[in-house]
Amino acid sequence: MSADDSTPGYPWYREGLRFECLRCGRCCTGAPGDVWVSEEEIRALAEHLGMTEAALRRVHLKASLWIQARLREKADHDCTFYDAAGGCLAYAVRPRQCRTWPFWRQTLRSPEAWADAARGCPGMNRGRLHALEEIERCRREDGLPGE
Repeated sequence: MSADDSTPGYPWYREGLRFECLRCGRCCTGAPGDVWVSEEEIRALAEHLGMTEAALRRVHLKASLWIQARLREKADHDCTFYDAAGGCLAYAVRPRQCRTWPFWRQTLRSPEAWADAARGCPGMNRGRLHALEEIERCRREDGLPGE
């Protein structure tokens, strides 16, 4: 294909990108960050964890002025659902933002943004080749606010 990265309809990742979740927990731990959750995700998390929605909100969500809820972090900035011995305690119903990693709008902005994220994620650039259509769906539905 001869189109360059600026050709409409042909993003730099048009040939696909490799990613395999190694469940290493690096995206769930370390630097602070926000994981946004929808009302539907809150219901699914509460059911999965055997909690009422009110209890889940009290224990696992941050109080916020934002319209959309966010997951609470532990004192060390690890995700509220991350357990060093067992990994994600809510993996089966993890929020959309977690399910769409690393195909987020900000990560896909440029090859440099992808490479920067890959320095902290050993699953990037390895494993299954994800097709453009799948990447674009994840990018559109990444669960992050804005844009």
